[in-house]
Amino acid sequence: MSIDWIELIIVVVKALIVAFGLLIGFAYLTWFERRLVGRFQMRIGPNRVGPAGLLQPVADALKMFFKEDFVPGQADKPLFIMAPGIAMSAVLISFAVVPVGPSIRLFGREITLYLADVNVGMLVVIAVLSLGVYGIILGGWASNNKYSLLGGLRGAAQVISYELPYGLSLVGVFMLAGSLSLKDIVEAQARVPFIVLQPLAAIVFFFAAVAEANRSPFDLVEAENELVAGYHTEYSSIKFALYFMAEYISMIVASALMVTLFLGGWQGPFLPGIVWFFIKLVFMLFVFVWIRATWPRIRYDRLMAWSWKLLVPLSVANILVTAGALVLRDMGVF
Repeated sequence: MSIDWIELIIVVVKALIVAFGLLIGFAYLTWFERRLVGRFQMRIGPNRVGPAGLLQPVADALKMFFKEDFVPGQADKPLFIMAPGIAMSAVLISFAVVPVGPSIRLFGREITLYLADVNVGMLVVIAVLSLGVYGIILGGWASNNKYSLLGGLRGAAQVISYELPYGLSLVGVFMLAGSLSLKDIVEAQARVPFIVLQPLAAIVFFFAAVAEANRSPFDLVEAENELVAGYHTEYSSIKFALYFMAEYISMIVASALMVTLFLGGWQGPFLPGIVWFFIKLVFMLFVFVWIRATWPRIRYDRLMAWSWKLLVPLSVANILVTAGALVLRDMGVF
């Protein structure tokens, strides 16, 4: 079987664009968040390094790269080193099936603006993102630190608790779209975005996504209000930076999924599709930062109760209502 080298080159170039785009997006998302939180709290935020502080992410990256890197003496060194890479790899891979725009033609070829269109694309995303918790658990366990271990256990409990409403909230979307492919789900929203038809599912999915990304007010895994920092207490330099990057890229992925599943993806009038996608993406990132700036961290027992006693029942109720409405539609009632 002959290899289409041009197609292979296109795939490699798209993969590099996605990887570098997410890394650059992470860097300037930190700047965006610090500036925005500063405004919310009547402060300025970073404004000294470069115009409007735009070179602050570069300075932070250099600082993290050149900081002392150490491994605790009694740590499990192979797992200690691997754990941040696992967390980082999971969020990078999950973006591969997210379509950021319609197909375009370049040099006589049709170029799709995603790496892969899998017919069970959303299941792939959920499966890959769930692997990221291994980075948290292994990082906490391999550090040989009791506080780090507790942070890892918190992470496992939180991810298990919120993956259930995370997945259940999407069943109604799958029923309406008739597919699990993210591309098909976007195309099914050509007339009306699913946030109109599935508002309850959108709310449940968003809160579950915030918890899955370990973002405030669900950032109990990091334990920033304690004397230690949870699972990454023993990490420094580039290994700590990988955990930091994984959290912020998780926020980008969660926002992209929210846009794709409920806000119509690249659909929109007048502007090119990819422009609409990024406008909606920035809006969702703004909401993430807005929540962090205004909502206090909740207690751990309430974190668990929020999932099992509220989000899971609402997800199941949404499935029943959606199924009933589709049956009535097929019967010609409306």
